[in-house]
Amino acid sequence: MQRINLNNPLKIIDLGCGPGNSTAVLKQYWPNAMIIGLDSSIQMIEAAKQSYPEGFWQVGDAQSWQADEPFDLIFSNAMLPWLPDHAKICQNWIKQVKHGGAIAIQIPVHYDLPVRQEILKVSQNPIWNERMEVARKALTYQTPEFYYDALSPFTSKIDIWETTYYQEVDGPENILEFIKGTELRLYLELLDSDENRMDFEQLLLEKYYLAYPRSVNGKVLFPFKRLFILVYR
Repeated sequence: MQRINLNNPLKIIDLGCGPGNSTAVLKQYWPNAMIIGLDSSIQMIEAAKQSYPEGFWQVGDAQSWQADEPFDLIFSNAMLPWLPDHAKICQNWIKQVKHGGAIAIQIPVHYDLPVRQEILKVSQNPIWNERMEVARKALTYQTPEFYYDALSPFTSKIDIWETTYYQEVDGPENILEFIKGTELRLYLELLDSDENRMDFEQLLLEKYYLAYPRSVNGKVLFPFKRLFILVYR
């Protein structure tokens, strides 16, 4: 948000707002703006209403969303990989902002890191390999160059950067718990028994022990990359 160079934006939408945490931060940053949080999950929107009853919340599909009138800022945090055809979606978003407005997107980019690569390896176990193709194709990742090519014809300025955040965790078990809340959930849901789910998790944990060795103090440094895209119209 600190990198967004807008002078007093008054109309903002948080696409894929989840339980409203990022929307609340947007409101703290721009208290005078009318800010809408939109998510396709009714449960997430209900959670947002409970946590932030003063907010404006909508159930909707960010992929096909159309603004009634242009916004100053379209914000999306960690949601885009869950959608297909990123070029079409991002081009649609930039068309929904005012001239002088912006879209700001953050994307987890762990596709080349062990946290994801080891999941793919475990998913190829012959016991469950055939059923895992759905999960392997569920998320969409693209390169910074892809987004530059898709958005540069529509913008007066585009700013793209990556940051790797090193999180200190107690051990590989913490990494497993972290990813269970996101991508790993897709694989576990395809398994037909608790026993198979436990086997999958155990095989993955064994790989994480090799991929993420402990430091001298017994902790593990868990690197996680984020891609940021800031586009002005």
